[in-house]
This record gives sequence, structure tokens and C-alpha cells, in this order.
Amino acid sequence: MPGTAVLASELARRFGLDLQGEDRALDGVATLARAGATQLAFLANPRYRAQLAQTRAGAVVLRATDAAGFAGSALIARDPYAAFARIAALFEPRPARPPGIHPSAVVDPSAQVDPSAHVGAHVAVGARSRIGPGCVVGPGCVIGEDCELGEGCELVARVTLVTRVRLGRRVLVHPGAVLGADGFGIAMDQGQWLKVPQLGGVVVGDDCEIGANTTIDRGALDDTVLEQDVRLDNQIQIAHNVHIGAHTAMAGCAAVAGSARIGRHCLIGGGAGILGHLELCDRVVVTAMSLVTHSIREPGEYSSGTPLMENRRWRRSAARFKQLDRIARRAGAGDKDTE
Repeated sequence: MPGTAVLASELARRFGLDLQGEDRALDGVATLARAGATQLAFLANPRYRAQLAQTRAGAVVLRATDAAGFAGSALIARDPYAAFARIAALFEPRPARPPGIHPSAVVDPSAQVDPSAHVGAHVAVGARSRIGPGCVVGPGCVIGEDCELGEGCELVARVTLVTRVRLGRRVLVHPGAVLGADGFGIAMDQGQWLKVPQLGGVVVGDDCEIGANTTIDRGALDDTVLEQDVRLDNQIQIAHNVHIGAHTAMAGCAAVAGSARIGRHCLIGGGAGILGHLELCDRVVVTAMSLVTHSIREPGEYSSGTPLMENRRWRRSAARFKQLDRIARRAGAGDKDTE
């Protein structure tokens, strides 16, 4: 559909929305502030409501409460952001990926590539690996031994699947990601480190997305597992034997240490850290830059760290941190005196 126009009434029919106002032909999407007369915008965050009166958008996706009094064309949605995401996908340009294997690709004779898959320039496919129907393997990707790509997967470019990586259906992996590298397993032996072999793999469920330069290590014995519809942002570290539940999302630069278990429908903020061997139950929110040092058994929102403040105030506060134990002991002694 990129480059062609579609009527707002057609979008309403296709996505189960209500059209309020004039039917318009739309050929793209944009923000409220920048949209033109043939573009679709959306309003989901109340802080941008003031822009609604000034927008030049041909139509706006919004809630019924925000549409009251709006003079332009509106597509009424219970969740405007989700509705906009579905519509915007129609206007996303997608390069042509014809089936076949590029002449510069190197495919091991024991590997299997479905005839409908696209294998791009300078790709390497290792022994016994399988690439399923409709997959796209972009330029410069390396697929090692004993890997499997389910139907409709896409490795955008320069993705590395080291060994024993199994992707479900419709998994999207962005450039620079590395899946199946050695987990960090070492044992001290007579004063020097001994490497522990990493004999497991990585299993990724259907409809997952893995951001650029994210790393997912293979397990030591069991597999590292992402259940279905897990979404990982850029530059995330997932250590060996981690298990992430379905529909969990993690923002950029988060890190999860080995053998941690994260439940379903969790949200992990940017830069957050989760120590190894901990468990997070379902529907936990960890805010940005927090450090999780103990297991979480109850759903809810959790934070750690000290809020940003002016440097001189921070230095004074940091000096007082050292006094907290002495103050607490004094307060405890005072409590005993009053009993």
C-alpha cells in the first residue's frame, strides 16, 4: 500500500473503528503537529490534546471523549495508539525480497533452505541449519550450525546465530544482534579460571522482536528461552539460561544475569538490571535504571536508585549515607529508653 491512498472509511471498516466527519483519502501518517491534509495522525497522550485544534491532518485516530467537539475527520478507537500502529503498518515501505539464494551466499550442503525464502548477499548458513518458508535473511548474516528459522522470520542484516538457535514463526531480528554466543560460565581452579562449556541453545517463540546489537547467550545445559511475543529493544544483554515469559517487553540497555526467570506481561525499563537466579512473577514493572536484587513475588511497579539532583546536594546526601547506620542505632537505643 505505500504510495497509494486509502479512504478513511475503508480504514474504519478494516480495523473496526467508527468514522466521524468527512471521508478523506489518506496516503501516509505523521504527528499531530506535522501532518498534512492527506496524512493520518493520532492522539493517545493527553499532554498533546492542545495540538488537536491546530492540526492539519486529514484524519485523526482518537478516543470518543477527545473526538467530542473536534471539527475534523476522526477515527474513533478504544486504544488510539494500538489502532494507529495497525494502520501505520499499511504505509510502511517494504523492499522487495524475491525468493532465492544470492550468488555470494555460502550454504552448507547439509543445510535446508525453503524455496520461498530469501537469502541475501554474503550470508553464511552452517551445517544442518534450516530456513523455513517465507524467511528473509538479509545481507551479511551468519547462521551457524544446527539453527532453525520458522516460517516468516526476518534477520534484517548482519545478524549472527552462533549455534543451536531455534526461532519460532515471524521472529524479527534487527542488525548486529547475536544469538547463541557462549554464556559467561567460568570456574576457579587452583587460582585460574576454567571455562565451563555452554552446551545448551537459545529458543525464541513466535512473534518475538529482538533489537539491534542485543545479545542472547546460549544456555550452559538447558536452553535460554524467550516465550512468544517477547519484545527486546536495542543493546540488551540476556545471559545464559534466562527464561522470559510471553508478552514481556524490555527497553534498551537492560541486562539480565544468568538463570533469572521473568514472568509474563512484564515491563523492564531502560538500563535496568536483574541479578542472576532471581524470579519475577507475572505483570511486574521495573522502572528505568533500577537494580533488582531480590525475587519479586507480587505484581506491581518497582523502582530503585536515587533521583537526580543538583551535584552539591547529591554530595551532601552521599556523605550522610555513611551516617545512616549510626543514626539508626541511636534511634533504636532511644526507642528502648522510652519503653
